[in-house]
Amino acid sequence: MRKLKHEEIPRLSTNTLAIATKHPVTVLVDNVRSLYNVGAIFRTSDAARIEHLVLAGITGTPNNRGLHKTALGAQDMVAWSYAKDGAVCAKGLKNKGYTIAALEITTSPMLTTDVTRSMFPLCLVVGNELVGVHDDLIALADVALEIPLYGAKQSLNVAVAYGIAIFDIVRAYRQGAGLPVRPDDIPAPTPPPRR
Repeated sequence: MRKLKHEEIPRLSTNTLAIATKHPVTVLVDNVRSLYNVGAIFRTSDAARIEHLVLAGITGTPNNRGLHKTALGAQDMVAWSYAKDGAVCAKGLKNKGYTIAALEITTSPMLTTDVTRSMFPLCLVVGNELVGVHDDLIALADVALEIPLYGAKQSLNVAVAYGIAIFDIVRAYRQGAGLPVRPDDIPAPTPPPRR
């Protein structure tokens, strides 16, 4: 075994990605104040191949170059839009048949690993670093997703929590749809020749 060189890592081209099937997940990033967190969410969203990212409230957009430092170009790969009011956006998605899933600790938790195929299309709501998902969005949510934590601290950085949750969600979708875990449109790495 050896680590692949950057140019050996299989990936979709920008043109192929533009026409590739996305996972039926829209992410609503509501009032996330750190551009570094938003940039990391863009990068993770590209890796998870979500369909759309909605940046709401005070959440920074790619128009702010500070976000580019952690997004590393993903801001150009992920479809995104801005919404002034996250609750209005969530209501619109709910009316279109999306399950609204808040990533938050509540009285009625569901583990991110327990997402089922019937919950798609899904809108994952992530909230502010200090106060989490606002109450108006919790009231609209069909489910509250929670990541099991085993230490003294019962919260994670929003971008880290998003990364864990989105890959659990994508894995649930792919398994429910009978799709392989490894994307079939990205070739597997070619093993090096034997010596």
